[in-house]
Order: sequence, then C-alpha cells, then structure tokens
Amino acid sequence: MAMAVYTEVSDDDLRSFVAQYDLGAVVSCKGIAEGVENSNYLLVTETGPFILTLYEKRVDPADLPFFLGLMEHLSARGVTCPLPVRGRDGEALRSLCGRPAVIVTFLAGMWPRRIQPEHCAALGEGLARLHLAGADFPLRRANALSLDGWRTLHDATHGRADAVKPGLAAALTAELAELERRWPADLPCGVIHADLFPDNVFFRDGALSGLIDFYFACNDILAYDVAVCLNAWCFEADGSFNVTKARLMLASYMKVRPLSAAELEALPLLARGSALRFLLTRLYDWLNTPAGALVKRKDPLEYLHKLRFHQQVRGIGEYGLTLPAGAA
Repeated sequence: MAMAVYTEVSDDDLRSFVAQYDLGAVVSCKGIAEGVENSNYLLVTETGPFILTLYEKRVDPADLPFFLGLMEHLSARGVTCPLPVRGRDGEALRSLCGRPAVIVTFLAGMWPRRIQPEHCAALGEGLARLHLAGADFPLRRANALSLDGWRTLHDATHGRADAVKPGLAAALTAELAELERRWPADLPCGVIHADLFPDNVFFRDGALSGLIDFYFACNDILAYDVAVCLNAWCFEADGSFNVTKARLMLASYMKVRPLSAAELEALPLLARGSALRFLLTRLYDWLNTPAGALVKRKDPLEYLHKLRFHQQVRGIGEYGLTLPAGAA
C-alpha cells in the first residue's frame, strides 16, 4: 500500500513540536501507511505511543474543533476512541510544518482483515453506543457528503463516468434523481461517524477495542450511519450480501438503540444513498487522482454493485430482520 504521508516532518521540527507537551522526549516517529486524507505518524515518546496527525488540504481547518471536541465528548461518555492530547498551554490543536496538527492517544488493537459475523455484532452495538453518546454534543457540522454533495460530485464526474463503465453516467443521473425525490426528511438525526469502515474499527482478543477516524463525522440521519455499515461490513469479496452479518449487526444495534418502524422501512433507501455516496467519491478520485500519486485508488464499481443490490430490496426482511408485529 502507498504511504499516506504527504508532509514530511524533520527531526528538529518534531522535537520542537513535542516539547510543547508533557510527553517526554521523542523515541521514534514512523509514517503510517493507512488512511487517505491526512499524514499520520506513530509517535513514541518516553511516556508511550501516540498518533501524530497533520491535516492536509482536504480537511477544512474550521471543522477541526468539531472533530476534536467530539472525540473528547465521546470518550467522556465511555466510547473508546482517540483522545486529543492537550499541550502545556491547554490547547490540543496547533501547527506543524504549515499544517494544522494534533497528537491523539494510541488505541491498542487491529482492524479485522477478514470480517466475521461476531465482528458485525460488536460493530452494531458500538455504533448504537456512539449514537447515544453523541446525542448531547453541542457543536454541529452539516454533512457535506449528503444530497447536495452528491449532486456536486455527480456534476463533476458525469462527463467522464462512461469511460469507467459504459452507461454509468445515465445510471448515476437516474439514481440521484430518485434519491432527491424520495430522501426522508423526518427520521431521527444526531451525530454520525459517516465512515465506519472496517479499518476504522479496532478489535483486541475478539472484542471491539475502539473506533477511530472521526474526520467525516457530522449531523445527519442516524439510520444512514447504519446503512453505511451495512454496505461496508456485510458484503463478501465476491459481491454477495451476507444476510447473517446484516442480521447480527442490526439486532445488536437495536438492543442498545431500537430503530423505529419508519427507520427500518427507510433502510433500503438509505443504503442506496450510502452506496451512491461512496460510488461518487471513489469515481471522483478515480478520475482525478494523478498517476503516481501516493493514494491507492479504490474501485468505484464495487459500490455500483452494492447500489444495484439495494435497488432490488423490497423490505428489511432481505437484511435479515422482520418488522415488529403491528408496526406500520
């Protein structure tokens, strides 16, 4: 995998930066090869391991107080996630090599390379706990990658979409029009992670040990976050949908935060929206990432396949659940 480090940090700059904290001297600092948005380093000081993040151009510095404040808020409510480290001046956010930068605590664990049903069950519970813990977070951030953002991405990629797959442009235009017409406006909203893919969920000894990468977090429909996870966790490598994984994920979520009948009925449409969102962002990157770039492009057509699956779904029974008796 290509190294996701865009900004190199000199030894002198690093020492001066870390000296602003009560973390002791730098022992080592090594670039992390995962993640596509920012430059991440595994920083080890005399007091232990940390993650050093330099925020690159795709992150709006104005959003950073939301992201960092949310991590502190969730951590205080029992959600295990990276905690921003404050310097001696009480500030967590500062500047390094001309970039906004922060040090966060290190979470032990590994993300699952082979997703098992029990991972999906633990994820469902963890996601629901995140949604409950975020309910009283006072800051707000709109989801830049919801309907309006999809329209912008659609318009930016439409002219070249058929070069990726013949007929793709027309398919995306039709789907976006349908979602714009039918997107729900009255479902419960709150803070969502919006990007809870397997590489953002750590496990240790079979148990979920933490959630990372809150840099797409925002306020939006809570059940949309569930739909993102259905797409990210419940399809197999051959493209087939694993109903057992979906049932365990949804049932575990609902033990902590029950989904209303309206949320459950909207889930196929929300899953279509999630599939379109990742299809469009991947398509944009596919068309606009220069050859030889550090970032490894992800196949947008994986999400076209997922979109087509959800377009055929007629009810949540196909996700392994049944509506409660008497539910409308």
